[in-house]
Formats: sequence, structure tokens, C-alpha cells
Amino acid sequence: MLFKFKSQVTSDLIMLEADARRLLHIMLGHDPDKGIILVRDLPVVIAKLESAVDQDEAARLQRSQDAQNASAAADASVDAMGEVLEPVRLAQRASPMLKLLRHCLRDPSDVVWGV
Repeated sequence: MLFKFKSQVTSDLIMLEADARRLLHIMLGHDPDKGIILVRDLPVVIAKLESAVDQDEAARLQRSQDAQNASAAADASVDAMGEVLEPVRLAQRASPMLKLLRHCLRDPSDVVWGV
């Protein structure tokens, strides 16, 4: 399933369901099939998404450093926690959404999906 995010001031943003639901959960606390983000809510939504991206980047950096330390000590091929880092960062998934949200904040417009 695809999610299509629309506004009156931007092109449509089409995302795969898993990625869209992840971002919606970060921004709204849940992941509805359809909804609206009002202009007045955009600053809070943008801040939540930016914060999640920053936290994800910090966690990835920490896991990478832990893996390097473990590798130096034990010549391991996975990180210290036994986890493999996801190949696509949250920052990469969130970038198009952040651009859309910021544009909708500059040129006031609500964001809708699933309608």
C-alpha cells in the first residue's frame, strides 16, 4: 500500500506504507490511514520529526563507535549489541516529509493523506 501526502502548495509525496506509518507515528503518536495536519500544528510536528532524526543519528553514531571498539578488541563483524545497522537512515526517509512540512509552514497549507 502507498500513502500519498497532499497539500495545496506542494507536489504530492508518495511513500511506502511502512515508511509513512513510521513517520506518522513519530509525528502524531499514531499512524492513521487518513488524516490531516493543520497549519497551526506544523511547528510541533516538524520539531518532533527533527528530534527523532537527531536521536536516530546519535544512536547510529554510538552503535558505530561501539562496533569499532568491539572490532578492535575482538575482531567482530557486527556491532557490540549484535545488531546490524539499517542501510537507510531515518534522516533519509524523513527528508522529503520535512521539506513538504516546511514548505506548508512557509506558504500556509494543511497536509492531508488518505482522502
